Amino acid sequence: MTKLTFLGNGNMAKALIKGLMKDYKIEVLGRNKTSLNNLKNELQDIEISLLNDTNDISDKNIILCVKPNSLDDLSPKLTGIAHSLYSVLAGTKIETLKDKIESKNYIRTMPNLSASYLKSMTTITGDEALKQDAMKIFGNIGNTLWVKSQKELDIATAVAGSGPAYLALIAESLADGGVNAGLTRADATKLVQGLFEGFSPLLNNNTPASIKDGVMSPGGTTAAGYSAMERCGVRNGMIEAINSAYNKAIELGKK
Repeated sequence: MTKLTFLGNGNMAKALIKGLMKDYKIEVLGRNKTSLNNLKNELQDIEISLLNDTNDISDKNIILCVKPNSLDDLSPKLTGIAHSLYSVLAGTKIETLKDKIESKNYIRTMPNLSASYLKSMTTITGDEALKQDAMKIFGNIGNTLWVKSQKELDIATAVAGSGPAYLALIAESLADGGVNAGLTRADATKLVQGLFEGFSPLLNNNTPASIKDGVMSPGGTTAAGYSAMERCGVRNGMIEAINSAYNKAIELGKK
């Protein structure tokens, strides 16, 4: 069984580990003993170690899951040449990774928090030699998409990496609308949960435009609600959200 070494144990690392631990041996290196122990107690079948001043990563398959601004502090503590480096650091270019951590091959990847439910939408790019391995690893936690450039990955980060936060806002707003109109919070929440569960197969088999047209009848309730969303700039707000997140990824890549 292939062993994966996680550097970092935050929310994204935890989500990935949950999705991967059935098919891979998992080793986690972190800076906080308490959080490492909590992770071990929750997930059981993983190895944990505190990051020391010197940590040998020779021939290891590294999944880099720290915050981008932690890379400068982390890299001097790593010695040896890794076999492969899979980075989930938003905006951090492969050129920067090569400068900071030695590895035979490099991959940039952007999963999302749905990894813990094996439903991540993960975008991947990097060395073609690792393409199949990367697709296999991250295919264990959901859908994968290989893109040809880092620019495309940065855009995909804004869409699918950050997307759960945007959809959470939509879900919360839909429930708030139901409560405002007179539903109980519990009923509104259950309706939204069912809505999102049923929407996925619709989207897998139809274009967004055809879904809209299938629901919206002339002069009906959906048309009235849809018009209100257009007046409030929901479409433009989502487009601007993607642009802002993408520009932030570019900004992070320059640091």
